[in-house]
Amino acid sequence: MIHGVRQKAVVGQNGKSAKQDTTEYLLSTAANRNHLIQAIENVEKRENLIVFTPEEWNERQRYNLWKT
Repeated sequence: MIHGVRQKAVVGQNGKSAKQDTTEYLLSTAANRNHLIQAIENVEKRENLIVFTPEEWNERQRYNLWKT
């Protein structure tokens, strides 16, 4: 499962930062690719998903109960 996306700043030739596409980042290493492919397969098979109601979402947001 993808636990988080960390993006790095890329500096172009003119010294300004150039954005790295999120998909490009996720596919940039074998480990990232494998995580992404596994996550997609889990969604397609409806396995290893975290399911919650809108009310549960709001409650977690209200008290910041997400695991980090």
